[in-house]
Amino acid sequence: NGGEADVRLENADDPLESNIEIIARPRGKKLLSITMMSGGERALTAISLLFSLYLVKPSPFCILDEIDAPLDDANCRRFLKIIRSFSGQTQFITITHNKITMEAADNLYGVTMEQPGVSKLVGVRFGGGSGNGNGDAVQIEVTPTEDDLPESIRERLLPNINLAREDSSSSS
Repeated sequence: NGGEADVRLENADDPLESNIEIIARPRGKKLLSITMMSGGERALTAISLLFSLYLVKPSPFCILDEIDAPLDDANCRRFLKIIRSFSGQTQFITITHNKITMEAADNLYGVTMEQPGVSKLVGVRFGGGSGNGNGDAVQIEVTPTEDDLPESIRERLLPNINLAREDSSSSS
């Protein structure tokens, strides 16, 4: 809102080897190279560049890994507003530790360790699909049984299950 940016090649004569220079002016600030911005300003500039590309060529899905880590709370909310505006045409998978981002999710998936060395997958689906974390219904799903998993995943994630079953069945 109210900012502007420009992307240029540093050496237009050699576009394949040239560095790209990004100059941006966040609202209320002066025009700066991205290298002179704070971490949060750099992140917002990069996010803006990414989503401007989605305006030209939308994608059916997008995976974002810790993209919100350098953002403060106010900028994280701006980021989530952009995500919501694009979510009609793109499905977003966001890897995050940010509580504000998690509150905005329709579904959460995580890994917990109830016992040392034993990981468990947990999923939370918020009712109503509002994505605001205030849905009427919350459904918690625990890891599916090994029979529900595809063979390739079962072999990688659960290598000792067959041994455990054989041991328990032979002792009965």
